[in-house]
Order: sequence, then C-alpha cells, then structure tokens
Amino acid sequence: MANSFGITVSRHIMDSQRLHPEATGELSGLLSELIVAAKTISAEVNMAGLADILGMSGKTNIQGEKVKKLDEFANNTIKRRMASCGYICVMTSEEEADIIPVADGCEGKYTLAFDPLDGSSNIDVNVSIGTIFSIHRRKSADKPPSQGDEADLLQKGSAQIAAGYIIYGSCTMMVFSTGEGVHGFTLDPSVGEFYLSHPDMKIPEKSKYYSVNEGNRRYWADGVRSYIDYLKEEDKATGRPYSARYIGSLVSDFHRNLITGGVFIYPCDSKDPTKPYGKLRLLYEAAPLAFIVEQAGGRAITDDGVRITDIIPDSLHQRVPLVIGSKHDVDMFEKFMNGKKEKK
Repeated sequence: MANSFGITVSRHIMDSQRLHPEATGELSGLLSELIVAAKTISAEVNMAGLADILGMSGKTNIQGEKVKKLDEFANNTIKRRMASCGYICVMTSEEEADIIPVADGCEGKYTLAFDPLDGSSNIDVNVSIGTIFSIHRRKSADKPPSQGDEADLLQKGSAQIAAGYIIYGSCTMMVFSTGEGVHGFTLDPSVGEFYLSHPDMKIPEKSKYYSVNEGNRRYWADGVRSYIDYLKEEDKATGRPYSARYIGSLVSDFHRNLITGGVFIYPCDSKDPTKPYGKLRLLYEAAPLAFIVEQAGGRAITDDGVRITDIIPDSLHQRVPLVIGSKHDVDMFEKFMNGKKEKK
C-alpha cells in the first residue's frame, strides 16, 4: 500500500484531467463527491457491529428483497451526497423502483446508476461487500440544465465515461476506470485518504479459478454444465483442474478475479420462471464491471455470447446472465456454448 507520500486519488484524478485540455473538471468533481460518500459508507460498515445497524430495516426493495439496514444507509448516503453536487441530472439505484431526481437548480451533464451495497446478503456474516457505480453523459447534453429522465439512464455500457466500485473488506479499496485503464486505491483510515496501490490493473489472460453457484447446476443449460465439468478435469497441459472460489458477493468475486485471474459465471437457469435471465442487473452490476474488465484486458458476455457493454437497456432493472473475467476462460466458455471443445 502506498504511504502518505504516495499518489492520492484526488491527485490522480487531477493529473488525468490535465492530460485533456478540453476537460471542464466536472467529471473530476463528480468522482470526488462519490469518494466522500464512499468514505462515509466505509466508516459505517466498519462500525456496523457496534452501531446497531446490522440486520433488516423492515423494508423491501424493487427486487422484492428485504432491505438490510446498511443497504438503506448506503443508498441514502449516496442520494443525499449526489442530489445537490451539481454534476448529474438524474440518478437510479438498484434499491429504488423509479428514477431519482436531483435538487432543482443543481442539474449537471452526467447520469449516475449505482448499487449502494452489493453482496448485502453477506452483511451479517462479515463478508466483503461493496458499492458499484456507472456514469454516462446525459443524452440531452445540448439542452439547458434540466432534470434528466429515464432515457438518459438507459444507455449501453460502451457509452459509459466512468465506472467503478468500492469494496469494504479487510481494507477499503476503490477501483475505477475513465476509459484509460483501471486503477485501484486503498483507503488509509489514519488520514482518511485513498492512495494509489494498484496502478494500471490488468487481469491475467488465463486463470486457474472459477466462481459459480454450483447449487444451481441442475437448472443450467447443457453447455454450462459441460464447461464446468471441463474445468474440473485433470489435464496438466491446459492447467486443469481449476479451483472453485465462490463468495456469493459479486463485487468480492470480481475483485479477486481481477487481481488473480478467474471467471465468474451467473448463467440463465430454469429455477425461477419469473427470472429466466438470471439475477444480476445490467445497469448496476453487469455493465459497470464489464467496462472495468474490458479496460483491464478481460471479457464480459451473456451466456449466449452477447457482449455486455453492447446491450441497450430496456428498463432500469433489467436482468442479464453474466460471464466475466479472464479472456481465455470467457473465450472457452463461449466455445462450449457453441458446441465446441478445446482439444487436450
């Protein structure tokens, strides 16, 4: 981890801005506001066991899931921080059914979609959780400052101008990209500052780890089952068998795979006829992480081979299957789904 003489996230953002004379500083300001929200959430997460905010809030979100108290705190923290920051025209949260307007007179030229606390089912058992965010430029950028609408938010992932996540674990890390590589910053709680700890992050092209909920195996397509069976076969020439590493918190599984290499798989299944396309949300989870992994040299596709960042959302809470991680391993998954198998 960088020491107090290292590069802070604020300096990194400003240095990046200087490389683009046309930059107005608004994106830098937006990211800085998100960083403040992240520090606030991090402090609360670290105090959760002492502050009586573990457990359920008594509310249910748009997904029909019980809202944990920390979920609600994180959601409200980001909303309050960003509503009057002056850089965005509209927000959307995984926790809320409709768009979230900003304060009148504070409309900006960007949009923000966020999952306030991914992996919240693990809150009470002290497993790493995180905040995921996605930033687009509003479609109506040529208009005078005004409130944004749903159309401003329903843009494909390749149009993102920034995306990232903050993971709250043994330490708090912020990982983000503005389309010029991926950089990770670790929070030094003694001074309350993020320092550059993982510059220019690259995911290994091939790995030896896979992340999937094998409890759903019976509900998978044949190609998915065949691929997982292939990863378990012993073949030293191709580096198999792979080892299973599944936390059940997307941001945690993704973060580990980004650093060590790996493939995370959440395919379509037949378990719940009302959710045929899986569990993960395009705007709040799949698209921002796909943007990051592509910047780091990896891939992200659906289980039928569609590039995640090419999908134009049709609703705020659209779900998609997700295969994301090291390029070779995602390529191999795609071959199995197309009926092809790597020769030993």
